[in-house]
Amino acid sequence: MEYTVQKLGRLAGVSTRTLRFYDEIGILKPARTNSSGYRIYGQAEVDKLQQILFYRELGVNLDSIKAIVNDPSFDGAAALRRHREQLLDKRNRLDALIANVEKTIASAEGGTDMSDQEKFEGFKQRMIDENERTYGKEAREKYGDDAVNRSNAKLKGMTREQHEEVNRLTQEVADTLAEAFATGDPAGALAQKAADLHRQWLTFHWDGYSKEAHANLAQMYVDDDRFKAYYDAKQPGTAEFLRDAIRIYTGADAGE
Repeated sequence: MEYTVQKLGRLAGVSTRTLRFYDEIGILKPARTNSSGYRIYGQAEVDKLQQILFYRELGVNLDSIKAIVNDPSFDGAAALRRHREQLLDKRNRLDALIANVEKTIASAEGGTDMSDQEKFEGFKQRMIDENERTYGKEAREKYGDDAVNRSNAKLKGMTREQHEEVNRLTQEVADTLAEAFATGDPAGALAQKAADLHRQWLTFHWDGYSKEAHANLAQMYVDDDRFKAYYDAKQPGTAEFLRDAIRIYTGADAGE
């Protein structure tokens, strides 16, 4: 079965403009162009478009999708199994949020009592699920199942005030780190304040704190591309700067 741009667009529920754009950026090329100049798509392109739309639904950016689906070693069947797992995770998170909303409505209408802690259960579970999906494998290999499970339990048991404090600290770490980076001095007062704020943020997630573990985590921010991309998003070099500031803060450099 072959499709023109219009027919494939109607089949997949995407605009012809989108398909033409996908052709232009090289993420989805037509199988051929006919004598009239129309793009023609075959079964392989249909299957590839399905994969692209799955990745888009999961929030993956187009540059990453292009690299994935155009990789010669790309395994479509394996990718579909991963999509299924991720979509099930997403459904579970949505189910938890829906249940939370329904309980809140019932509480507002006087049907049930709802504690402040219960009001944030869905959000905390979503945070745990996202952390597990993104970093769980590496964290469990590095720190062990017991440590990760204790950390998850601690996060789930947060009060409303603690949850708000974590969010406040997250933003304060980012703002202070940006100011410190502009000074260029990881040993300076601002950089050391950022390192201390980062320690405070960690205590809400970790079952226990140690300077060695803090320094090791900072090194992972540089070694792991996902962490590095997060910290370097606005200013390249920020991950290394934070690593250096934390190593100074924890005294990790003193033993070298």
